[in-house]
Amino acid sequence: MTVVSTADSTHVSLAERAYDEIRRMIIRLDLAPGDVVREAELQAVLDMSRTPIREALQRLARDHFVSVIPRRGMFVAAIQIDELAMLYETRAIMEPYAARLATRRGTQRDWDEMADVLAETARPGTLPGELLELDRRCHEIIWRASGNRFLTDTLDALYAQSDRLWHMYLADVHDMGHAVDEHAT
Repeated sequence: MTVVSTADSTHVSLAERAYDEIRRMIIRLDLAPGDVVREAELQAVLDMSRTPIREALQRLARDHFVSVIPRRGMFVAAIQIDELAMLYETRAIMEPYAARLATRRGTQRDWDEMADVLAETARPGTLPGELLELDRRCHEIIWRASGNRFLTDTLDALYAQSDRLWHMYLADVHDMGHAVDEHAT
């Protein structure tokens, strides 16, 4: 298992950091669908006590990233390719709404940050995984600029599931440029 640290973990609770890092491991398939989730292993990998790990796993269960099967344990939740259509039809309604709010509520700082991210996408030799991360950053800027935390939380969960599906089924797609090009308009 690999762990990517949260950029600024000083302002994030241990449970939040555990949630972010375990979710990232699930999305990136370091913990694949069907894998047993072992608290002790996560404690060692994340260098955290049992409590924040448990809190994170409870939240991940609510967000459908892990499944709890009584008397059997906790497993990384399966996700089906046919769920992709449901994810995208939901995002197709919510994302434009967030963008409309962002155009009204966003600041010049938001749009400067967006321009910087879009400039990064134009770098020659940017790998598909890097483009996917830049795409996520574009979405996060729009969500934040919308000024609606409920919308942001919901879209973040939907995007994370979409991201997970991308890693499962579409990781061999080499032309990811189109994924971030849409944010320039």
